[in-house]
Amino acid sequence: MTAAAIDHDVLIAGAGLVGLALAPALAAAGLNVALADRAPVAAPEADPAGWDARVYAISPGSAEFLRSLGAWQGLAADRIAPVESMRVAGDAGGTIDFSAWDIGERALAWIVEERALRSALVPLVHAAGVTTIAPCAFSGLTFDGDAGRLALADGGAVTARLVVGADGIRSWVRRAAGVDAVPVPYGQTAVVANFACARAHHGRAHQWFRDDGGILAWLPLPGRRISIVWSAPEALAAELLALEPAALAARVAAAGGGVLGELECITPAAAFPLQFLRLPATVAHRLALVGDAAHGVHPLAGQGVNLGFGDAEALAAVLRERGPVADPGTPLLLERYARRRAEPVRAMQTVTDGLARLFGLTAPWIRSARNLGMAAVDRLPLAKRMLAQSALR
Repeated sequence: MTAAAIDHDVLIAGAGLVGLALAPALAAAGLNVALADRAPVAAPEADPAGWDARVYAISPGSAEFLRSLGAWQGLAADRIAPVESMRVAGDAGGTIDFSAWDIGERALAWIVEERALRSALVPLVHAAGVTTIAPCAFSGLTFDGDAGRLALADGGAVTARLVVGADGIRSWVRRAAGVDAVPVPYGQTAVVANFACARAHHGRAHQWFRDDGGILAWLPLPGRRISIVWSAPEALAAELLALEPAALAARVAAAGGGVLGELECITPAAAFPLQFLRLPATVAHRLALVGDAAHGVHPLAGQGVNLGFGDAEALAAVLRERGPVADPGTPLLLERYARRRAEPVRAMQTVTDGLARLFGLTAPWIRSARNLGMAAVDRLPLAKRMLAQSALR
C-alpha cells in the first residue's frame, strides 16, 4: 500500500469513554485520526431530573488527564461527587478506613455518570477534527507492511498506519487481529442502581466484603443519593434483579447495615457480568489495544476505566514524543507503549483479582486471617498511604 493511499495515521475502533478520550489526545499530538464505532458518535441527551445508573470512580490521575483534554472542565459541578473518605469492611470484623485529608488530596476519587463523561468528550472529538465513521459495522481487518485495513459491512474500508482496538472486553478487533484471549468469568454479576438515602453520606464511600464471596460498594452521588455496585454470585444477582424497586432498596439498605437509613430506588437496576482478562501482549503488528480490550479487572477497586484512561494517556504521550519517527505504527513506538503500561496494569490486576479470590474462599482460618490482615493494615498509616497513592495515580 502506498503512503498516498493510506487514509489516516491512526484509526481507533471503538467509541467508548477510552476511545473518545484517546482521539483528541492523538489529534493534539499532530496525528490524522479516525474514530469508528457501531453506534453514532453523539452526546447523549441531557436529563437534569434523572440519574445514569452507570457511574465511574474517576481517580485524581484520570481527572488530570481529562482536564488536559478540556473534558473535565466541561462537567457540571452539581453532577459530580467527591469521595472524601472510604471504609472497607471484611466479612468477619476487619476494617480499613481511607481519608483524602490524610494523604493531602481533595478527594480519593470523583463519582461521575457515564453520560456526563460522554457529553464532555464527544464535542472534543469533533472540535479536534477527528474523522468519525459511525454508525458502521466491521466486517474484516487485515494488515500489510505499511497499514491496517478495516473493511466495513457497507463495502467501504478505512486504512491507517496504526489501528487501536478500544472496543471492550469482547473486542472484535482483538479477535480479528488474532490476539488470542478468552475472558475468564468470575461467576459474579455486578448489579448497579442509584438510590436516594435518608441520611447524608458526607462524601463517604463504603465497601463490604460479604461472607457469600460477593462485594457491595456504596458510592456517593450529589445530594442525599448513592450509587451501588453489588458484585454478587450469579444466583443472588438474578434474585436482586427480579425484586421490585422498594424491595431492592430494602435489601440494599439491610446489606449495608442501615448506615444511611432508608433507601429509595431512583433508577432501574442494571447488570454486567464480571470477567478477568490478561493478554499475552497488548500490541502487535500495527495494532495497539487500550481499555477493556487490553485488560479486564474486577470492579472492587473501581479502577477499570482509570486503567483505560491511563492507556490512552500513555499511548498519546508515546506518539507525541515520537521525535523523528514519523510512522505511529512502527514497532519501536508500540513497544514503548506496551512497556509503559505493563507494570501498572499487572499490579492492579494482581491486587484486584487476588482480593476477589481471597474473599471467595470460605475456610474459617482463611476468613480469620484476611480480616486480621485488614485490621493490621488499618493500624499502619504508611501502608494505607501507599495503597491509596497507587490507586490515585
